[in-house]
Amino acid sequence: MGGPDTVTKTIGLIGAGMIGGTVARLAVAAGLDVVLSNSRDPETLTDLVADLGARARAATPAEAALAGDLVVVAVPLHAHEQLPTTELVGKVVIDTMNYYPERDGRIGELDAQAVTSSELVRGHLVGSRLVKAFNNISFQSLLTLARPAGAPDRSALPIAGDDPEAKDEVAELLDALGYDAVDIGALADSWRSEPGTPVYGRPYFPAERPPGLNRDEAFRWFLETPSVPVSADQVRELTADVVRGTPGGVLPDDA
Repeated sequence: MGGPDTVTKTIGLIGAGMIGGTVARLAVAAGLDVVLSNSRDPETLTDLVADLGARARAATPAEAALAGDLVVVAVPLHAHEQLPTTELVGKVVIDTMNYYPERDGRIGELDAQAVTSSELVRGHLVGSRLVKAFNNISFQSLLTLARPAGAPDRSALPIAGDDPEAKDEVAELLDALGYDAVDIGALADSWRSEPGTPVYGRPYFPAERPPGLNRDEAFRWFLETPSVPVSADQVRELTADVVRGTPGGVLPDDA
């Protein structure tokens, strides 16, 4: 994988659940420092910080935003208006969020396709340099598919954003964490990796989930089924000729 000499040294994380926690694990493994936060007190992250080791510490969302050379936002979309704003001005912010109406409630702008979910978030985070990434892959696939640069079975993830330099920084981070990056366009194009699109989730799994499983059985299958690599060429193909469908998608078991 890449190393901390080629990317930012500290990752701030707002949201330390499945995706946020996994990004933190990959970042620590790549030699980066992480500052984790959630919607509760930093003390609630004591066990995760202890598990991650000396490169990790807990903080408030505002403190994580200030500390991060680059900041990953991994909270439910309906909570995006609670994100700190002043502390994120000028920062490269990675938006991992997806619109799931079953969880987030109906959002008229998104249902009307007037904006993408990332454009909605950018409207709140005025002055930040927003890049969409990590939103099309499950935490389990993200954790297990990381590979060194040049590995024949290295996977890729789509990114989207309006700031070319910000996208370059995110691509460098992905490289350090074990992934290639495929630029799929501006934030207005980020729907190409949203729930329901061909690149969302399914390509990283070898088979469809067996029918008839209850929620616990489905989650166990999800954890026990090995993920499969998805190359940069595959990501390009899956995101190139996509027809925009109904906003939102089925709420995943790991959301």
